[in-house]
Amino acid sequence: MSLIKKDLVFSHKSFNTKEETIAFLAGALNKKGVAKDSYQNALLEREKKFPTGLPTGDVKVAIPHADSEHVNESAIAVTTLDSPVSFKNMGDPEEDLKVSIIIMLAIAEPKAQVKMLQNLMSIVQDQNHLTKLLSYKTSNELFLDLDNTFSKIKL
Repeated sequence: MSLIKKDLVFSHKSFNTKEETIAFLAGALNKKGVAKDSYQNALLEREKKFPTGLPTGDVKVAIPHADSEHVNESAIAVTTLDSPVSFKNMGDPEEDLKVSIIIMLAIAEPKAQVKMLQNLMSIVQDQNHLTKLLSYKTSNELFLDLDNTFSKIKL
């Protein structure tokens, strides 16, 4: 079963801050029953201590996630942005990165989160693929690509 769900993939959204972006995606996961009510606050707190922005090249990605205790079932919510928002760099928390793609993980199994992050690294290091993800006009096109990409990942 794929971790990507059609109603958790959003193309061309606009937000002013990472907090707005996180609230939107966490809200979608919560509404679907994937994430618990505590999930959004856990994400925001974790983001302050352990930023999730990745300096992946021209198209930058953030991978916000929270501990499995805040998750009911595993899923991934994704959005591409019309205008990038600032996330702190995972490797250098003083640096702001202009992020255009957010891949939010809600992983229910504690050990699976590390494996998922490792698998995601190969995806987010492919600038051609990231550029393609940004080019999709509809959420459905974005979903079909991500569903195909994530179908190869087993937790």
